[in-house]
Amino acid sequence: MSQPAPTPTPPTGFSALLTRIASEWFLLGLAGVVLLAYLFPNAGSNASPLPWHTIKTVGVSIIFFAYGLRLSPAKLKTGMRNWQLHLVTQLTTFVLFPLLALAVRPFFTGAEGALLWQSIFFLCALPSTVSTSVVMVSIAQGNIPAAIFNATLSGLLGIALTPLLTGLVLQTSATGIPLQELVLDLVGQVIVPVAAGVLLNRWLGAFAERNGKLLRISDQVIILLIVFTAFCESFAEGVFSSYALQDVVGLSLGMVGLYFAVFGIVWGVSGLLGFPREDRITAVFCGSKKSLVHGSVFASLLFPGAAAGALLLPLMLYHALQIIVASTMAQRMGKRAVISVV
Repeated sequence: MSQPAPTPTPPTGFSALLTRIASEWFLLGLAGVVLLAYLFPNAGSNASPLPWHTIKTVGVSIIFFAYGLRLSPAKLKTGMRNWQLHLVTQLTTFVLFPLLALAVRPFFTGAEGALLWQSIFFLCALPSTVSTSVVMVSIAQGNIPAAIFNATLSGLLGIALTPLLTGLVLQTSATGIPLQELVLDLVGQVIVPVAAGVLLNRWLGAFAERNGKLLRISDQVIILLIVFTAFCESFAEGVFSSYALQDVVGLSLGMVGLYFAVFGIVWGVSGLLGFPREDRITAVFCGSKKSLVHGSVFASLLFPGAAAGALLLPLMLYHALQIIVASTMAQRMGKRAVISVV
């Protein structure tokens, strides 16, 4: 009588971390386009014969059209009822994060420090992710309808609040773009595509849901193009020449501290407010995320040229962190929820 095949042991420790990183091709893609931009900066800069501005403009419109197309009114209506949860989550995204950035402003001195702090504040002014937030809440056994509502609401609010916050604090109007032109860019590339997608949701929403994975890949490819051109401009202009390796390491540690500070504050506040475990999970995972989609788009709109690449460095580090660390935390929370039910 043959013995059953032994069950393969799942990877643990460092091997599990490597497996997780390998499964996230987008992270590898980000590293790849930054390396390409470093090796061939003229390929994606203004010196390139390719119409990168037009390509990015069309790409951004496609991202937000697909985003609007996936806005299901039925799902949003289901998640609208818990206003306390929504208030805590949105205040975390658009108030707590910027306040933490303002609190550390005195520690950044000189021209280099000022630029680094601006990039951190820009990160803190961004909305939450949509897909990553909902996926993490689902893995951790949280309130999924509320997660869908909050992630979507954050993305919509970010269209207005991110330019407003960065304009008030960083004075983006000083970058040389007339305010009227900036507003027209935001309307044409973001608001109009989102509105068109929402209007067509009734007819094409089911198609968008069925092809959600394909649309997500399309979004990620466009983001890689935006990141590539932003870093090409930065390397061509020598923006990163003043950053040493220890600066990048220090920034990475700072992003880790920022993530866990927000996570801890929101977990504690939601507990004091008497939120059930499912709502606390939704608050921390939706509130602690930052959107690379919005970040790459707004960096190109609000800070054109070489400055966009410098602004994206903290965001890319934070994006990698929220995928690797948050997914690990979500899985542990999900296992605890299953054990408590059993």
